[in-house]
Amino acid sequence: MIAVILTALVALIHIWIFVLEVFLWDKPQGIRAFGLQPDFAKATKILAANQGVYNGFLAAGLIWGIWLGPQGDAIKVFFLLCVAVAGVFGALTSSRKIIFVQTLPAALALIAVLAS
Repeated sequence: MIAVILTALVALIHIWIFVLEVFLWDKPQGIRAFGLQPDFAKATKILAANQGVYNGFLAAGLIWGIWLGPQGDAIKVFFLLCVAVAGVFGALTSSRKIIFVQTLPAALALIAVLAS
């Protein structure tokens, strides 16, 4: 049950990132969340929407794995590894806080899935 809850939490985080990047990137909430300048946000809105779609796919994969129950553990492991790797890359190239927002929750969920 802990593995499902943690995996669902990671999926919810990525649904929220999807919303921020696709719909709110150049709005006050997106600008504040990502620490952007308004001109930069406006100029990169399409790029952000593209990366937001990828975050949506990560969430969809995690939800799919949860929906399959124990038979979906391999799917959960795959998508949690994708989130963790993306989080490490993001922390190295963009913002260190990504380690705490993405990588740590994914790693905890991965440990829980593997232990279940």
